[in-house]
Amino acid sequence: MASNLGFMSYVLRAVLFQILVFHLLHTNALSIGRVDRRNEVVLSQDSLDFLLTNNKAWAAEVESKHPGFFNQSAEGQHPKALWLGCSDSRVPESVITNVLPGVIFTQRNIANQVPPNDTNAVAVISYAVEHLEVDRIIVAGHTHCGGVAYCYDHAAVLPKPPPNPLPPLPEPILNAWLGTLYAAAVKLLQGTPLSRDDGLAALTLQNVKMQVANVAGLDVVKHAWKEGRDLRIVGWLYVIETGHLQDLGVCIGPNGTACTTF
Repeated sequence: MASNLGFMSYVLRAVLFQILVFHLLHTNALSIGRVDRRNEVVLSQDSLDFLLTNNKAWAAEVESKHPGFFNQSAEGQHPKALWLGCSDSRVPESVITNVLPGVIFTQRNIANQVPPNDTNAVAVISYAVEHLEVDRIIVAGHTHCGGVAYCYDHAAVLPKPPPNPLPPLPEPILNAWLGTLYAAAVKLLQGTPLSRDDGLAALTLQNVKMQVANVAGLDVVKHAWKEGRDLRIVGWLYVIETGHLQDLGVCIGPNGTACTTF
């Protein structure tokens, strides 16, 4: 009998412990859904309701701090800069620069590419420059970029010298999108041997420089310079490990000349 009572007591304590844990986790998840910080990690991904809940809380907070902000936003946008960045969920431009909607016009894609023949990217740049009259364009790379690592790792397994032509990347759509970055990775790996971390850092920097040059070569940008616009294209890096943005010292100004300030 004593043995049975002891076992039942153990089971009861275990059940109570499970209930307590569930309560704590559930309370945490709900409280996270209500917090006013936009960069909180949501514990539960079972539904998208938390996004709607967060939106209501965010809108109320913004309106409280900036009365009339949303009505004013509805009248039109006057962004200060165009952000050409990566689609990575850890690099939301308005959050990491701590600005409200309306300050940054945005184009994001895998590995922050700006192919001159991509109508999506070029259309965004054209609209920003010609219609919104944006004079600052930021090409933003970031550490731990999946697209950069994908190209680097596939290039790293190729023999030296690499085959000509290069074997395509395994996924056709990514091969079409990242082909130039893949080729840059292959070229990088033919030079001085680097550790993987150093190689990824070098390719990330090279990628930003390539995209800045691509933007500078677009007709819409050259036309703006011809009209006397002080349009500048800069390269930045977001360091995920610290949350800080770095100016990479990459800047192209009017008529394709290097600039030291932006």
